[in-house]
Amino acid sequence: MSLIPSFFGTGRRTNVFDPFSLDVWDPFETALSFPRSEVANETAAIANTRIDWKETPEAHVFKADLPGLKKEEVKVEIEEGRVLQISGQRTKEKEDKNEKWHRVERSSGSFLRRFRLPENAKVNEVKAAMENGVLTVTVPKEEVKKPDLKPVQITG
Repeated sequence: MSLIPSFFGTGRRTNVFDPFSLDVWDPFETALSFPRSEVANETAAIANTRIDWKETPEAHVFKADLPGLKKEEVKVEIEEGRVLQISGQRTKEKEDKNEKWHRVERSSGSFLRRFRLPENAKVNEVKAAMENGVLTVTVPKEEVKKPDLKPVQITG
């Protein structure tokens, strides 16, 4: 006997007595009823790479949540002069025939994000650091020069 009405989808609960076996209902998944493929999982890995971009008076700062990745698995590059590219790959855990998986929710696959940097970015001075699964990329800004004002005397 399922605790969920049938219009919420079927086959979603593996054990009615296990509170962790219930997924949140997704109306689009049941309405479209497309099976989730490896391509969809890899696309999710790309789409789920969350990156914040803030601008301070001194720099543009990018922060990416990359839990479980080592700095060797991530690449930060400047492409075509002014495009910041952050990429990497999450590898899938190897399956052992003696193991029984109950749930696989963590995404795996490649991810790639690109950001066009503004004209004031010093692309030759970009710095990146990884700490506790958070990648921080700092792109210093050029100082904005104030135009030299030359007073003009008004005659007449």
